[in-house]
Amino acid sequence: MTTASVEAVCVVHEVIDGYYHPTAIDKRPVSGPVRVEALGPEGDRHLDSSHGGVDAAVYVYADEDATYFGEMLAREIPPGLFGENVRTSGLDVTGALLGERWRLGEPGTGVLLEVRKPRTPCHNFSMRMGMDRFHVDFNRTSRVGAMCRVLEPGVVRAGDRITVDHRPDHDVSIGVLVTGMSPDAARRLLDSGVVLTTAVRARARRYADR
Repeated sequence: MTTASVEAVCVVHEVIDGYYHPTAIDKRPVSGPVRVEALGPEGDRHLDSSHGGVDAAVYVYADEDATYFGEMLAREIPPGLFGENVRTSGLDVTGALLGERWRLGEPGTGVLLEVRKPRTPCHNFSMRMGMDRFHVDFNRTSRVGAMCRVLEPGVVRAGDRITVDHRPDHDVSIGVLVTGMSPDAARRLLDSGVVLTTAVRARARRYADR
């Protein structure tokens, strides 16, 4: 069985100019333990309401998906380049279900996250990569990473073990939500009891009514 772990914890290096306004997408790994509260890691910033808040407090991205893009683009994708707070290894982020919970570190001191929604890439991401409309191509792959809510604040550091604490009773993953779900899958998500964001619930209802 593959053991999942935290490869890096990243916070804002500097605020840079974005497409419409300044952006905090320039994140870099930090050494040592990092305190994570309701709005994310200490040292991080939310400059845009559409890219922050409690339901997007921690952006998690898998090293396996970063490797996919590294091979496709023939370049290194170091932790933080995509704007993530946590780079993981051995965790299927794209296959994570809405409402899935991950424990980073040890109970009592670590952090408990809940998968709330996929990342919605924008023009700032394309500017960060130096590639026009890269955010559109990125989204089409469904390897967009997961925006998470902090259920239990705590401390996280590179090397911490990640365990799946809970998997809900439905079949809608981050990847499925991005690419489109069947009406049955959408109805199961809506009936699962998982607390959904307004945007995710609206999307599921549209598919359920087809």
